[in-house]
Parts: sequence; C-alpha cells; structure tokens
Amino acid sequence: MSYHYRLDGGSLAISSPHTDQDIGTYQCLATNPLGTILSRKAKLQFAYIEDFETKTRSTVSVREGQGVVLLCGPPPHFGDLSYAWTFNDNPLYVQEDNRRFVSQETGNLYIAKVEPSDVGNYTCFITNKEAQKSVQGPPTPLVQRTDGVMGEYEPKIEVRFPETIQAAKGSSVKLECFALGNPVPDISWRRLDGSPLPGKVKNSKSQAILEIPNFQQEDEGFYECIAGNLRGRNLAKGQLIFYALPEWEQKIQNTYLSIYDSLLWECKARGKPNPWYTWLKNGERLSPEERIQIENGTLIITMLNLSDSGVYQCAAENKYQIIYANAELRVLASAPDFSKNPIKKNSVVQVGGDIAIECKPIAFPRAAISWKRRAESLKQSKRVSLLEDGSLKIYNVTRSDAGSYTCIATNQFGVARNTGSLVVKERTIITLPPSKMDVTVGESIVLPCQVSHDPSIEVVFVWSFNGDVIDLKKGVAHFERIGGESVGDLMIRNIQLNHSGKYLCTVKTTLESLSAAADIIVRGPPGPPDDVRVEHISSTTSQLSWRPGSDNNSPIQIFTVQARTPFSVGWQAVSTVPEILNGKTYNATVVGLSPWVEYEFRVVAGNSIGIGEPSKPSELLRTKASVPVVAPTNINGGGGSRSELVITWESIPEELQNGEEFGYIIMLRPVGSTTWIKERVPSVESSRFVYRNESIIPLSPFEVKVGVYNKEGEGSLSTVSIVYSGEDEPQLAPRGTSVQSFSASEMEVSWNAIAWNRNTGRVLGYEVLYWTDDSKESMIGKTRVSGNVTTKNITGLKANTVYFASVRAYNTAGTGPSSPPVNVTTKKSPPSQPPANIAWKLTNSKLCLNWEHVKTMENESEVLGYKILYRQNRQSKTHILETNNTSAELLVPFEEDYLIEIRTVSDGGDGSSSEEIRIPKMSSLSSRGFPVSEPRVHFLSVIMIFYCLLFSHLNNE
Repeated sequence: MSYHYRLDGGSLAISSPHTDQDIGTYQCLATNPLGTILSRKAKLQFAYIEDFETKTRSTVSVREGQGVVLLCGPPPHFGDLSYAWTFNDNPLYVQEDNRRFVSQETGNLYIAKVEPSDVGNYTCFITNKEAQKSVQGPPTPLVQRTDGVMGEYEPKIEVRFPETIQAAKGSSVKLECFALGNPVPDISWRRLDGSPLPGKVKNSKSQAILEIPNFQQEDEGFYECIAGNLRGRNLAKGQLIFYALPEWEQKIQNTYLSIYDSLLWECKARGKPNPWYTWLKNGERLSPEERIQIENGTLIITMLNLSDSGVYQCAAENKYQIIYANAELRVLASAPDFSKNPIKKNSVVQVGGDIAIECKPIAFPRAAISWKRRAESLKQSKRVSLLEDGSLKIYNVTRSDAGSYTCIATNQFGVARNTGSLVVKERTIITLPPSKMDVTVGESIVLPCQVSHDPSIEVVFVWSFNGDVIDLKKGVAHFERIGGESVGDLMIRNIQLNHSGKYLCTVKTTLESLSAAADIIVRGPPGPPDDVRVEHISSTTSQLSWRPGSDNNSPIQIFTVQARTPFSVGWQAVSTVPEILNGKTYNATVVGLSPWVEYEFRVVAGNSIGIGEPSKPSELLRTKASVPVVAPTNINGGGGSRSELVITWESIPEELQNGEEFGYIIMLRPVGSTTWIKERVPSVESSRFVYRNESIIPLSPFEVKVGVYNKEGEGSLSTVSIVYSGEDEPQLAPRGTSVQSFSASEMEVSWNAIAWNRNTGRVLGYEVLYWTDDSKESMIGKTRVSGNVTTKNITGLKANTVYFASVRAYNTAGTGPSSPPVNVTTKKSPPSQPPANIAWKLTNSKLCLNWEHVKTMENESEVLGYKILYRQNRQSKTHILETNNTSAELLVPFEEDYLIEIRTVSDGGDGSSSEEIRIPKMSSLSSRGFPVSEPRVHFLSVIMIFYCLLFSHLNNE
C-alpha cells in the first residue's frame, strides 16, 4: 500500500492510474482468524481514442452506376467504437438504406451504386463511449468520372462476417453483410441446416445486419448471406459457435465435523466448454496427499484433525471465466456438554403411553450414552430401550415409572451428566361421545361430547363438520358450544338440510388428541322437481313430465301439479290423470284446461315432513282453440228510441272465448212469433246491441237469446229473456202545479200525477225545473223524482228571491212537455246577529238563562223565538228547547259539565248561534252566577238574574 494504492474497506482505490503501469488482472484476498478467501479475477484496462491525422485525404473518382467504398481508418484506440458519416456540411448523419451502409465493424461507408447526387465530401465520425470522446476525420472527396456510365454487373460482397464467431450465452449477436452492384443488390439470410431463422431475429432497414438477441445453444450453426440482382448473386457464410460461462449447479456448504471424521465435498458447474475444477484452502491451491483426495469437483479428507480447519474454495473454470464457491470447514474436539441442549426438565406422559426422553449433549467426538434411574443403571428390557441417538424409550408407562432419570455422556475428553423428571398423568377418556341422530329440519339438537381427564391437564374441545373446523369463537350461525370444563356439547339450533353430515368432536390436551364422530341425518320437505316439460297440449289437456328433486332424506310421497294463466290469481292446483300422483310418478295429464289460454305449469313434491319448494315454471304454451261453450248471462235491455230494440248482456271474459275471431249471436222475435231474427256482433268487447225496424210497435215485448261464436264455430245460446222495445216520450204535461216557500233557502213544488196509457206515453217519473228571472245569473236548476211522487223539496236557494218552477214527465225515451211555470218569493234571510249578553244562574239542578232580544236588519226576517241547544260535555246528543221569551229555565242533573248555545228562529230559518257556553258541574261551583260574554256583570244581566229568581219563587209558591 502507498499513496498510489489505498484500501477502502475491501475496495482497492488507485490514485492517478497509469495506462501502461496499472493495466492487468487483480484479485482480492480476505482473511480472518478462521482462514483466507480469494475473490474472482478482475481485469483492468483503459479506454482511449487518439485524434485523426490532419493530412488531406485523396479524392475518390467513380463512374455513375459504379460501387464505392470510403475508408474511415480509425486512429489508435482501445474500447468499443461506433461510426457515423456526414455528407458535405449537413450536420445530419448519412442515412442508411439498401444503397448505402456504414459498417460498425470497419467504420467504412459503402455505396452499392453511385448516383450523381452522391458527389461531395464525406467525413467519418467515431465515438468511444467508455472514453467519453468523439473524433472527426478529414473529409474524403467523392467525384464522378466523365468517361462514361458503369454498366450492370453482378453483386460483389464487400462486407462479410467472419467464418467463425464465438457467441456467449445470452449475448446479442450481429452479423453484417453488404454488397456493391448494379442494379442495387437485395440482401437475404438463411441457415445452412435448413431450419428457419429464430423468431426473435431482427433485421436492419437495409437487411444488411442480422441481429440474434439472447443467443442460446439452439441458435448456433452456419448462417449464409445472399446478395442478388438481375446480373447474378454472391454468397457469404460463417459459423456461430455457442459458449457459456460457468454457472453453479451445486455449491459447497459450511461444515462442522468432529475430529477423526471424514469430509466429503462436491461442487458442480455447467458451462460450454465444460469447466474444470481446482480446490483452494485459505487462498492456496490444494494438492492431493495421503489423506486428501481430489477428483474433478470432489474433495475427500479422511481422519480430520484440527489443522484441517479453514476456508475452502472450489473453483470452476473454462476458457472464458472462473467462478468460486466458498465454505468453511471447522474441525471440533470437546468433552460432552449439556449447557446448550439439556435434558427436558419434566417429561409428561399418560398411563399406558410411550415416552422418549432425549439425551443429546454436544460432544466431539460423539459421546457414549448410558442412563440411570436414581442410583440404578438402566438396561434394555421389554419396556425400556436405549435408542441409537441416545434417547431413553419407555413403553406402556405405569405410575411406578415416575421419577428422576440421569443421562451420562462420555468421550476421551471427559464425562457429563444431566437429570430430568418423568411425570405420569391419568389418560383422557371420552365418556359420552356423540351418537347418530335422525332429525327434522328446523329442530334444535345437542351433540354430547363429555370426558374424564387428569385434573391437572387442560382439555380443549374442537368440533368439525365434514372435515372443516367449526369456528365457534366467530359466532357461526346455528352452532353453539355448551357445557363446562369436561363437557364440550355442541348445540345446533334451527337445524337445516345442509347440516346433514359427519360431526367430529376432537379432545386435545398437551399430551394427546382423541376424537369421536357421529352422523347426523336431517330430513326435510323435498327439493323442487326439475325439468318440468310439456310433452303434448290440446284444447283442454296437457301432458307433463318432470324429474324428482332431492328427497332430503325422506321419501317423496306425492306430487301436485299447479298452473298459472294471465287470468288466474297466482298459482292454482289443477286436476290430473291419474288423480293422485304418488312419489314414483313422474308424468301426468292435466285436464279441465280452458281452450286458447296461455298456461305455465309447475310441480310441487311432498313427503312425511311437509310440502317442498315448487319447481321452475314450464315453458309458456297456449292450449288449442275450440268452439266456445259458455253463453252470456244477465240478458236485459229496453229503452232506446222509437223503432229500436236495445239488448244488453254481460260480456264473456277472454279466458272463456276459446279462440280467435270471437263474437256474439243475437236471436230475437216478437212474443207470439215463430220466426227468429239472427244478428252477429263481431266485437269481442261488445255487451250491447240495438236492433232497428220501423215496424216495431213502441214498448212491445220480444223474446231474446244471446249466443257466442269464434273461428272454430258457433257455441251455446243463453236462455230466453223478455225485452221491451223503445217507447215515445210522454205526451201530457202535469197539471195543478204549485209552489210555496218554507224558508230563505227552501221551497216546495207540487203537482198532480198524470193518468197515462200506451198512447199518451208511459211515465216513469217527473223532472222539476226551477230558475230566477235574473238574466245576469241565469240561475237554472233541475231535479228528478221517480214513480208517483208529486212533491219535491228544493234547498240551497237564495233568500228574498223570486223563483219560477215547472214540471214535466219522463221515461226511457226522454221528457214530455212542461207545465205552465209558477213562482214564489223565498223568505228573507234569518237574523245574522246571535243572541248576546247571555247570563246564567245554577241552583241545585235548575239553570236560569237570560239574554238580550236580537234586533234584525231590514233585509232579515223578524225574530219569532229562540232555540236553546244543550248537551253533556262527553255526549254528542243535543237537546233543543224552544221559547218565545228571552229567558229560559232548564231542569237537568248537573253531574257533568254542560255545553249550551242559543240561536234565533225566524221565517227565513234559524239564525246565527251564540258562542258555546260551558256550565260546570255542581261540585265545582258555589251558588253564584257567572256572566259569559264579558268579564264583568252588566247591570242588565243582574236584573235578568233577579227576574229569573223571582219567577222561580212564584212557581214554587
């Protein structure tokens, strides 16, 4: 070491290196007290490139059409170079194509066929990446000769790859091939053994470079470049030879052996060519001796001694590289020692079990082992065995085997002892194992698992279902562990079909594991049947087939077929042949279907447990059409105009029409006639038909039947019904019409009934018209009464207004002439002011009331009297007392609060009510009166109370 060489940790630093002095091969040696190791070799070289000579280059003269090579001539250098050319003063490099090529091997520029545009100065640029330097050569002039044009000639290969190329595994191989010629030659590549080029190959734009990336053994062989044009072709070939650097297949490992043992180390490496091996110890080459055998990658050393300890290296080398595998050999010599591997302090075993007590002291060479129990040496017997590794094995342990055991280890360097205890425990026994059970879905069961065990041993219960552990700590649905320390029962709540299977209770202790299993069968209603198919369908029947679903551990006893149509309310059970479908029946004929209706079918299975889930619906199919069989009902009619017969019926629902082009047939004839008249109504939704004929006598009876038909034919007819033809409007007006007013909003119209006959028109009732003569309001009302009623009370009228009224008769054909109008003036409006200043006095069960007389306005009716409305607080029934005075006396039991209001009575009706007065029950009052409408007692109210008391006294007298 000096200022020039310096160690930085394990790195070698070279200050101001000299290119001629410091180049060469270096290796590192690492040393510690256990030995020395040698590193792989490292080769140091210095990359550089000198400048071009500055002398002018000669002019190159060529004919048009001739090929030319412009030489680069790199200056002295070391390291990989890359080449480029520029043309004239253009800063861009010459672009390669099938006519121009720059070789990265020679650096030369090749022009296969010169054109006039190629004339000019060409400059070569070289870059050394490792030296981080680029140099530029002097320009080379290219001029065109004037003595003619070069004729066509066959290709001449100027750039060819070597005949033999060594290619490393995983490297990228590039082969160059370029030819001069006129016309410009085409370049192609092939393998001489006939196999195709590897799919991974890459070609340059001009095809002059063939690149094989990640070169492997299968890529080696002969490659050929073909240059061709119209005048001929030329070939260049070479061989790629694969080589691989050594790689380890098996390395040596650190080894610790006892003195006098033997060492066997083997190392293996692959490579091409095959590597050879050398062995080093502490950086020095190892040679065969009396105890040392070396054969290729195998090293054997017999009768090891302490001097053999050290660091060894196996070196694998071929002509391309050397690699090292390193390992330490440590030769050991020591007396037996239990400090790092003592005998187990307490070995625990159950009665009747087997136990091995290990004795493995550290000793070099290996120690001889013997055992003592207390002071007595142990020997081999039927129950006691000394194993090869020094362990003591005791079979069928009894309580008397408990106690301390001592292992004695001996070699030439000394003796060591170590003692441990054997603890004997009672065996664990499953006293109540789970048993086979047969249960119904939805029930809750308990699977027992109870044990007897040594009190000092902790017991853990683990349940599994069909091989999977049930994690009870996570609160798995349905499963729950119940019981105490020795009880591990499993409760299954609301058991389901998927809970059928094998349940295993495993009892674990630190010493053993034992288990008991039981099969649980869960029975439930059958699963849904599968593959419900409609085999055949007619107008009223359908043949079905299906496959049974799972019986869920209970045999299927019955099947039921259900159907659904667009007209049904959900799924309905249908009749089948056979009528009862037992559990072995998988097909049936459904009967009683409606023609021309879309049906879906499904099947439900049942067993002794219950009815299962239904199958998936069958395909939606329509029954075939047939003649309709259901006739219309509720045949009726009547009314209409003169010369008309109106017939009505209830229309047939779609599900009973049985086919397309559905309609109705009308059969009619006058009562007493023998000839039927037949009409067709093609509308599906019709429920009314009008027959017109001028010869029809008004209100004459007809016999009527209504039938049905569709595309398949005519169906049933209804029974005969009597329907009357249309009639004329009434011809007579009512007489004796009169009207009178009962209040401001009410009047009554009366008239005499009309004595009618067929000629004057039937009378079904009367229509009352009423109106005012106020043209602004044009107020018109209309109301009807039926039968022989001859009065009509009309309400909701305006007060003090003249109303006109007229009456006319009506029937199904319309209304007749009106009676002469009559008129009446409604009463004035009732008083708008309610009674005021109401005072009351309650004594025992007698209530005296007084109020002010209500004065009316000019447009209001005079007050004729008053109404007192009273009711108990909790009842809705209201009682009314009428009086012409402004006072009143009520005799009622005041056990509850009373609500009282007072209103006026007049010709125009009842007036406005006073505010509601609450009279409290007797128990909450002293004998005193309370004014209601104002906070203080008016003078007038006091007088009224006095008058009421006086009037009451006189009555008592």
